[in-house]
Amino acid sequence: MLLDAIVLAGGKSSRLSGVPKATLTWRGSTLLQNTIDAVLDAGARRVAVVGPGPDVGPGAAGPDARGPGSQVLFAREDPPFGGPASAVAAGMRALQDLDNSAGHLVLVLACDMPRVAAAVAQLVDAAPLLSRDGLVLLDAAGMRQPLAAVYGRSALADAVDGLRASSRLDGASMRSLISVLDLVELPDGRESTRDVDTWEDASAFGIERPDDTLPTSETLPTSNTLPTREGVDHE
Repeated sequence: MLLDAIVLAGGKSSRLSGVPKATLTWRGSTLLQNTIDAVLDAGARRVAVVGPGPDVGPGAAGPDARGPGSQVLFAREDPPFGGPASAVAAGMRALQDLDNSAGHLVLVLACDMPRVAAAVAQLVDAAPLLSRDGLVLLDAAGMRQPLAAVYGRSALADAVDGLRASSRLDGASMRSLISVLDLVELPDGRESTRDVDTWEDASAFGIERPDDTLPTSETLPTSNTLPTREGVDHE
């Protein structure tokens, strides 16, 4: 099974006073690095982080790039803040630009789920059950979580191309993007898709609000500032 990953780390974090979700710290790691670790530990060879970040080109080594051919790179949706479907498109493009051996499967994750490792493990373990199009986790309310899913690369690429051809990619939601896909649904029995949208959510996970003196601009840390061992608005 050839596996790549796209991590959405953009959004305006309006309900977090503009503090980027990716930079919040949980159990000693930022939420972004926590997500990167989860997908690399699950065997992903390449991880495209999509959101405001350093101006690096496809193929640039990022944080914690472990193993032969395993790389982390940054990408940006066009236009900026163009929505999650546009961000996924940017991630797909970055993975394709990196080389021609893109994975058969693509994990697509938000960076704001502290328990993302459990979600990734559940998705990867169930991958043999997925349809051609993919597999998506259901939250406790039975709602699909399209940013906690694994997709067939060709099926996801076709969905992106369909929105782009109809000029509906910019501003499109993930639910619009996946509406044409035949997905296997998998209940999330561990509440691993619980995310951080508000400071109340953050507090429930023991995530402290940064001091007012810390930067609150929507900027991701560069590959040089991420700890060695270290999505996103879902809609």
